Amino acid sequence: MECLSSPSSRQVCWSRGDFFFGASPILHSISSRTYAVPKSSTIWPITKMVLKEDIMKATASVGPSTGTGTGLRGKLNKVVLAYSGGLDTSVIVPWLRENYGCEVVCFTADVGQGTGETEGLEAKAKASGASQLFIKDLKEEFVRDYVFPCVRAGAVYERKYLLGTSMARPVIAKAMVDVAKEVGADAVAHGCTGKGNDQVRFELAFFALNPKLHVVAPWREWDIRGREDAIEYAKKHNVPVPVTKKSIYSRDRNLWHLSHEGDILENPENEPKKDMYLMSLDPEDAPDKPEYLEIGIEAGIPISYNGNHLSPANLLATLNEIGGRHGIGRIDMVENRLVGMKSRGVYETPGGTILTTAVRELESLTLDRETMQLKDTLAIKYAELVYAGRWFDPLKESLDAFMEKVTSTTTGSVILKLYKGSVSVTSRKSPFSLYREDISSFEEGSGIYNQGDAAGFIRLYGLPIRVRAMQQQNL
Repeated sequence: MECLSSPSSRQVCWSRGDFFFGASPILHSISSRTYAVPKSSTIWPITKMVLKEDIMKATASVGPSTGTGTGLRGKLNKVVLAYSGGLDTSVIVPWLRENYGCEVVCFTADVGQGTGETEGLEAKAKASGASQLFIKDLKEEFVRDYVFPCVRAGAVYERKYLLGTSMARPVIAKAMVDVAKEVGADAVAHGCTGKGNDQVRFELAFFALNPKLHVVAPWREWDIRGREDAIEYAKKHNVPVPVTKKSIYSRDRNLWHLSHEGDILENPENEPKKDMYLMSLDPEDAPDKPEYLEIGIEAGIPISYNGNHLSPANLLATLNEIGGRHGIGRIDMVENRLVGMKSRGVYETPGGTILTTAVRELESLTLDRETMQLKDTLAIKYAELVYAGRWFDPLKESLDAFMEKVTSTTTGSVILKLYKGSVSVTSRKSPFSLYREDISSFEEGSGIYNQGDAAGFIRLYGLPIRVRAMQQQNL
């Protein structure tokens, strides 16, 4: 601790590891031995004189709540908040304390949103007034139990969307419910807006897993209407403001995909800017030489590439890197949100595009016509359920049972050619293949198929068409 005397002869003290956030002098002590400060923060120079009593007052104002007292909107004991460390969730922490008189436990899920995303979060959460922060690595669970079942089902929403955000929300919500049970919380909270799909996805999962939990959605309750309001609230409540360069896009990233919304994308006539993409190279700049990949599949689930057996998360991460450098998996679409409005989004799903293509191509060998048609029909409903947040719905679970059964023989491998944004199949094989070269060949030889039988088949198959024509022509 070092001290100076102010002009009024009152003592001013600080530790060399202390630094100051925001527009008002708020002390946030990382360590008495820490000298580095985050580059993204707004820092008050350490030479600025701050009265010791002001420091103590500011520090106390953001200290963890014990859950005593009643807030402006009622009383909750302990709330588990889905926390990212950004401006919105940083502001939600004191807002929950002020409005519900509760202790706030922050929760962050690592679903592969990128390296460094969880660094420094505990300090941020506690500086905002949270009592503690839980960080859970959910990458393997996410890919194994949420992504791969959708790949097996062939789930695609409105012809294009591979459900990247939709699949991630239930695994996060499930972990939040587990944390709520662990800490004895009586409520959960999220930072989703009242216009989007995610509020529905989170809350339906909460309802299904623990209907006793209260759900708090600040964006549907508070008076904050934008970023400037949130910053002002943070200053008023002495909350460290995570000041970073604001992206012009609203993005969501996990191990499966990266989505982009907002700014010029809100006009569907505008072409996305080249520098918007982060996971994939522009196909025009991709290598001039194609790359071949062999994807191993067992019972409809991807298990390897080029003979390398990897865990689900590692397999997907590897294919993201490979597909990304060839410009694979870019989708630009206008979709129908669950809440009724249309929304334009651009998605990057390099590894996911490779895997969904491989599984679909292998099914061409292992599924008969009627089964494939029914599976494709049910896949549309499956995708709608996942998109709408009904992951834990009995209907979706029943569809999972069907998909698991019909893909039990979808085992084998597919070789894909990656070239300048395109994925094409060059080879497919399976020990359960229904394809018989001796039957399909133009050369006679199997003795099973007699071309003469086709005449009778055509007459019977075409009988309804023939009868209708006879009726219309009075024959």
